[in-house]
Amino acid sequence: MASFILIHGSWHGGWCFDGIKRLLEEQGHEVIAPDLPGMDGNEQELRAVTLQGWADFAAGLCERAAQKPVILVGHSRGGLVVSQAAETAPDAIDALVYICAMMLPDGMSRAQFKQLEGPNPAFDTIISPVANGAGTVVDGAGGRAIFAQLSPKDLVNEAMQRLAIEPHGPRSEPLRLTAGRFGSLPRTYIECTEDRTIPIASQRRMQTLVPGADIVTLDTDHSPFLSRPEELTAALIAAADKVSS
Repeated sequence: MASFILIHGSWHGGWCFDGIKRLLEEQGHEVIAPDLPGMDGNEQELRAVTLQGWADFAAGLCERAAQKPVILVGHSRGGLVVSQAAETAPDAIDALVYICAMMLPDGMSRAQFKQLEGPNPAFDTIISPVANGAGTVVDGAGGRAIFAQLSPKDLVNEAMQRLAIEPHGPRSEPLRLTAGRFGSLPRTYIECTEDRTIPIASQRRMQTLVPGADIVTLDTDHSPFLSRPEELTAALIAAADKVSS
C-alpha cells in the first residue's frame, strides 16, 4: 500500500482532498493532506512564506511517510511545491503526480509562466490583494464558475466558504531543479480539459516545457477531487502501481 502526500493549490487547504482521502484510505493507503504553513496568516506570517520553505515541509512529510511507495501529489499551485520538494529530497519520493498543476522547468516562476499564458480575465478579476500585498484572496461567488463549474453545488458552496488567504511571495520565486534530482523521478500529469483556472492549453504547454510525464486526461473542471473523485482516485492509484515493487 502506498503513502499519498497531497499538496493543495492556491487559496485551498488540505480539506479539499477529503473525498479522495476517504476513497484511498478505504483501499488501505496512507493519506496525508496538510494545510501548507502560512496559509490564511497575518501580514508577517504571509511574508515569511517561501517556496523552498513549503518544499522543505512537503519533503519532511515524505520522509516520515509510513508506507511505500511514496507518491507526492500537487494540485494547481501545489505543483510548484512538489517539484521543489522532489529536488530537495528525491530519495524520499517514489513518484510525482500533478493534478492540473504548475509543472514548470528550472528557472521559471509562476509569475513568469503567467506572462507566457496571456490574460485570463474571468480568473484574474476574482483575485484581490490583501495584507498590504503580502497575500491574495478570491471572491467565492466568482470562484464557483472558475474553480468548479462541473462539481456538485453543495460541495462547491462549502469549498468556496473555506478559501483562505494565499501568500503572494512563492509565485514569484523561480524553481531550482536538476536532472539528477527532480528529473530522476517518474511523473504523471492529470490534465483537466474543462479547467477555467489553468486552461488546457496552458496545461499542455507545461507538458511540452517539462516533457516525460505520463498523461492522464479527465474531462473535468479545476476541482476533479469534487467533480470526478473516483476517476481521480483511480489515476492516483495507477501512478502508485507503476512504481510499486
